[in-house]
Amino acid sequence: MTLAPMTPLAALPSPSTAVWQLGPVPIRAYALCIIVGIVVACVVTEYRLRRRGVAPGAVLDIAVWAVPAGIIGARIYHVITSPEKYFGADGQPLKAFAIWEGGLGIWGAVAGGAVGAWFAARQLGIPFAVVADALAPGLPLAQAVGRFGNWFNNELFGGRTSLPWGLQVHVMDPDNPGHALRDDAGKPVLEPGLYHPTFLYEALWNIGVAALVLLLDRKLRLGRGRAFALYVMGYTAGRFWIELMRTDEATHILGVRINVWTAALVFIGALVYFLRVRGPREYLIPVGEPAAPVPPAGGDVSQVDLSAQEAGARPVAPEGYRVVTEEQFRTYRETGEVPAEEPAATGEADRDETDETGSEEAATEADAAEREPADEARPDPDRTDEDRAGAGGTRPADRDN
Repeated sequence: MTLAPMTPLAALPSPSTAVWQLGPVPIRAYALCIIVGIVVACVVTEYRLRRRGVAPGAVLDIAVWAVPAGIIGARIYHVITSPEKYFGADGQPLKAFAIWEGGLGIWGAVAGGAVGAWFAARQLGIPFAVVADALAPGLPLAQAVGRFGNWFNNELFGGRTSLPWGLQVHVMDPDNPGHALRDDAGKPVLEPGLYHPTFLYEALWNIGVAALVLLLDRKLRLGRGRAFALYVMGYTAGRFWIELMRTDEATHILGVRINVWTAALVFIGALVYFLRVRGPREYLIPVGEPAAPVPPAGGDVSQVDLSAQEAGARPVAPEGYRVVTEEQFRTYRETGEVPAEEPAATGEADRDETDETGSEEAATEADAAEREPADEARPDPDRTDEDRAGAGGTRPADRDN
């Protein structure tokens, strides 16, 4: 009789170190994962914004506001939903500012980042819906990368499992944050058994959400923020069941983790928006874009600033953008011809035309009144020029003159 082995045949390992010292500066894996995720989201968003007509580099102007606002929002959400860690009986309020120790809520990150992106979009003259749709596939990719920060920290795992992809989890040293506790032999101490790698489940799910958004966006030509709503629906659907698997400490409402309730409510809101909002995809053309320099006529190269050409043209952001249809945008890209402004609504046009007509008629009557002299000022046809001259008058000038 052969006994089954007590140790699993296969398992996913976990890092025993999440912080490295570069001289006096700590390099944290969690922060690196977040930074790499932000870079991935910026690259994807920049590519999609350019395809909509936005000038190069706009995503950097947006990230300057969106990233800090997202981090602040993420921390605020975490502190609000876990207040006992900071304001409880044994809580330390100042720890609420220790972002480097972990504790960022994705719901607060999306909300805070949206506020920052909205502000930046207004400054650039870009409709916020265009920014949101461009970000839709890049954000879940960033989240997928960021989840590996939880893997380095040995946190946010699920319940026990015997599956071959079960996760080994280290006991982290409370006196040496970012490092696993070690036994007398210097080996990292592991938690007993294996656990569901919920970080990996969510990372793979997010990659699938990004692929779904790209596929349906290409097929349905989504606009008006509907691509972003599709991302929200996809992410919250996965977060709902993954959150139920987690065993880390969390605030509960009616016996259910608060993030489960949040995922359900946000999913419903995104679904309602996706079904109610309609409209074509928006494309943009610049307003107030500086004109490119035109070479002098006759080909006189002596008048051309060669040093400026060698230095390369420096892109200048336009003053703003105007929303056009896809056909108009394609024509603009091919010919450089700016499409004409669409006429105003019929009611407004009629009012404007009436006002203009009334104004013209009033002006005509006033002009006629000025040209027609008063009765007492009209010259007497029976009087001669000499009589009028003798009366101190002069011969009226020719009207054409």
